[in-house]
Amino acid sequence: MSHSESDGYLDHPDSVPGDVPIERHEIAEGVVGYLIGLGLATLLTAVSFFIARTTLVWQPSIPVALAVLAIAQMGIHLVFFLHITTGPDNVNNVLALFFGVLIVFLIIAGSLWIMAHMNQNMMPMDQIMQMQR
Repeated sequence: MSHSESDGYLDHPDSVPGDVPIERHEIAEGVVGYLIGLGLATLLTAVSFFIARTTLVWQPSIPVALAVLAIAQMGIHLVFFLHITTGPDNVNNVLALFFGVLIVFLIIAGSLWIMAHMNQNMMPMDQIMQMQR
């Protein structure tokens, strides 16, 4: 393909076919999205510290409130910073996220199961003491 037949992709010497220039308003929208995410993440962090330190909240509900705020914080990071949405172009990202969550869940569940059953699998203390003599 000659230069006269190009579709305008090679107007700049460092551009490649399929490289679409980014408009200024797209950059501004991206920065605004990051700033909104930063503001929400900072707000949730401040609220978490407030709930952990205050006496205004019923004490037994503090761990539940912190867990809810942590899940909300993860959602903020996924949407605003990692750009994981439910759009058709993000199917692979959502599947990779699901797989990662599954692996973390399996590791945590397996660790808890091992710790809960460790007593049954260990040798009694009197036998350990006899082996050391």
